[in-house]
Amino acid sequence: MTADSENNPDFDVLLDYVRTSRGFDFTGYKRSSLMRRVDRRMQAVSINSFVDYIDYLEVHPDEFQQLFNTLLINVTSFFRDPSVWDTLRNDILPAILRTKTDIDMIRVWSAGCASGEEAYSIAILLAELLGIEAFQERVKIYATDLDDEALTEARQATYPQQKVEGLSEAQLEQFFEHKEGLYTFRKDLRRLVIFGRHDLIQDAPISKVDLLLCRNTLMYFNAETQSRILARFHFALRDNGYLFLGKAEMLLTHSNMFSPVQLKGRLFSKVPRTNVRDRLLIMAQTGNEDAADHLSEQLRLREAAFDVSPVARIVLEQDGTLVVANQRVRVLFGLSQRDVGRPLQDLELSYRPVELRSCLEEAYAGRRTVTLSDVAWQNSRGEAVFLEVQVTPLLASDGNILGASISFIDVTRFKRLQGELEHANQELEMAYEELQSTNEELETTNEELQSANEELETTNEELQSTNEELETMNEELQSANEELQTVNDELQRRSEDLNHSNAFLECVFTSLKGGVVVVNHDFQVQIWNQKAQDLWGLRPEEAVGQNFLNLDIGLPVEQLRRPIRDSLTLSEGNAVEVMLDAVNRKGRNITCRVTCTPLMSSDHKAQGVIVIME
Repeated sequence: MTADSENNPDFDVLLDYVRTSRGFDFTGYKRSSLMRRVDRRMQAVSINSFVDYIDYLEVHPDEFQQLFNTLLINVTSFFRDPSVWDTLRNDILPAILRTKTDIDMIRVWSAGCASGEEAYSIAILLAELLGIEAFQERVKIYATDLDDEALTEARQATYPQQKVEGLSEAQLEQFFEHKEGLYTFRKDLRRLVIFGRHDLIQDAPISKVDLLLCRNTLMYFNAETQSRILARFHFALRDNGYLFLGKAEMLLTHSNMFSPVQLKGRLFSKVPRTNVRDRLLIMAQTGNEDAADHLSEQLRLREAAFDVSPVARIVLEQDGTLVVANQRVRVLFGLSQRDVGRPLQDLELSYRPVELRSCLEEAYAGRRTVTLSDVAWQNSRGEAVFLEVQVTPLLASDGNILGASISFIDVTRFKRLQGELEHANQELEMAYEELQSTNEELETTNEELQSANEELETTNEELQSTNEELETMNEELQSANEELQTVNDELQRRSEDLNHSNAFLECVFTSLKGGVVVVNHDFQVQIWNQKAQDLWGLRPEEAVGQNFLNLDIGLPVEQLRRPIRDSLTLSEGNAVEVMLDAVNRKGRNITCRVTCTPLMSSDHKAQGVIVIME
């Protein structure tokens, strides 16, 4: 390893440089795995220190793409872990469909989709369950990743034979087009899978999702980053939505957000959060005198209780006139009894510490309480406090709006207690997090060993209990091998085509009795065969690319200008022939027959002239 310790300040400088120059923030990744993969890339370019590698990146900006390809492991396949996909098909997806009407949309998010196999797998399942027509009308699948190259491959939706081995013959026939050894996902269904670049740490999540798939992605992040991402996933899912994770991701410390449906398959359901119902104000009236006196006493009692309430509160009429303000609000905002009866808009309170007039309009329009949280203010002692402002419309029994009550609740102490409680919970969950972290590290090792396990199938059972970090290495090798195989296949095919064309062209030129020269529209020599060299003594490397009329040979080439131009206008099958006196390379005077034939393209247009000299 390049670094002796995970706490290497030079490595932090490298991560900060990558973040500021390219916008990729890897600080949330597990440091040991990240350092190992960066070190591997540094070895590939023969660099031994992080500082030198920063200098190398500054000089060679193309190296960023190679580094990102090393850090972002894109290993996936169709229907990976088939038993879990069977549970999706038989239990989870039918449960989602039961909550929908025949016209409700079904939204799926595949996060960390790599080259797209997982997104197309869920598309196949939904198409089989709903039917093609209903699938096209009701389903939206969003597939996101951080790697632009992987997204480009996913959008093409074209895979070789070895990539589709997890699919049945019926699925290949129904959902793919087979051409030249490649399988391409149906174009009409592919439009329903929307691919886009998305950073799970920084970008806002996709909302109102029924099913969220994020397999073997969370295990590369540290515990703090995982918590942030899972909170975003909780927001993204509907209340009856499901989360599908990889086999190393157990969510032992996040039971308040997700509940296991099938723990072995890492299938979880969202735990919805309930809302607190607004309080109801009950008013009673009497019609006789005794009842009126009693009511008067109650009103005075209520006014006294309202005035000494620990919660700062004011009451407004519908037209905005201040009706009452208790002692707490008068001290907090510097009001006096003289302000009672004045319009709210004339008071500083209407816009400090928060704009109240727009909140009143919203509360009246929606006939509901409008709450503003964490509003900062400074009390009379100069201390910073945090308030929760609640604007509640007051309604008569017939539903008409009487006015509004505005409460300013001091939540400073609760924020401090909340921070202390969160700290205590973090300490309580440390054991669970260590267990989950250990499990994820083991899974990462298994990912690194996968490529070696495929080559050594006879020893697969013995290697499964080995370190999981080796499996991640093997998946990196698998991805590199697949890319090399694709490049080798393409190079071999092109080499065979080139050899065949060269051999055929050589046979044609060898079979001709005279010298052959091919020129283009600008009289530039494209081909100069061996017979032409023997005739005039000029080698191909000296003639090719030169203007034919400028060549210093024994043939009066200037007299060929008109025949060559005429040949460019001839139809296919016609030729121009002239006889010229010339001197060959041996200095002998000869009579040379020159035949100019148009070189026709596939669209029957002359793209040059073949000049045969005998």
